[in-house]
Amino acid sequence: MSTLILALAAGAVIGLALGALGGGGSVLAVPALIYLLGFSPAGATTASLVIVTLTSVTALVAHARDGNVRRRTGLLFAAAGIGPAMLGGALAGRIPAVVLTASFAVVAGVAALRMLRSRPAVEGAVTVRPGRAAVVGAGLGAVTGVLGVGGGFLAVPALVSVLGLRMRNAVGTSLLVITVNSLAALTIRAGTVEELDLAVVGPFVGAAILGAWDGKRLSVKVSGHTLQRIFALVLLAVAAFMLIDAVL
Repeated sequence: MSTLILALAAGAVIGLALGALGGGGSVLAVPALIYLLGFSPAGATTASLVIVTLTSVTALVAHARDGNVRRRTGLLFAAAGIGPAMLGGALAGRIPAVVLTASFAVVAGVAALRMLRSRPAVEGAVTVRPGRAAVVGAGLGAVTGVLGVGGGFLAVPALVSVLGLRMRNAVGTSLLVITVNSLAALTIRAGTVEELDLAVVGPFVGAAILGAWDGKRLSVKVSGHTLQRIFALVLLAVAAFMLIDAVL
């Protein structure tokens, strides 16, 4: 199968995940870039930030129109994560590829298990504690910088389980967090972005953006609890595959 077709297929799936689930794009993009398209772990994390940033903006606009973005919560998360994201981005290049891959898998697996164990959020008003949001946001920012992910696959579980947002609000709000954190991490990695293969990344981004719109429509048709479980199971499968590959 040609590289172009693989890039288009992977991009469509990742866009669908971002649009429907508010996260999971980068946690799927990184292994796709490594195992399907031949990127190095470092190159894959940088490319995934570019892809996920552009796709997240598209999905964010769609969710904001439906009132699913909790701006105050999202901005608290994002503001707290900017500094750690930039610091993590500076440190990422010094981490061995095997450690980077294994760490990525462990973090994804923990997030997946937490979501599978959490109960569906109840309907109604949610009181957001600024201190708790800031602490969790700082942690997400650090993970974004080091692992090259937008943070949505961690932001969604945190917004649902820690802060008590409904799934649909968590999906929309996480896209705001992803966009800001990814841009902060890319600021540190600006020099390596020029080295990316645009012939692969370009079609990948285009397919992801189109997939994000389809994902948004899917999120309206599927219940929040079902989306949460799908999200967690996909994360768990990807985490297991990457951990086995890193160890063996």
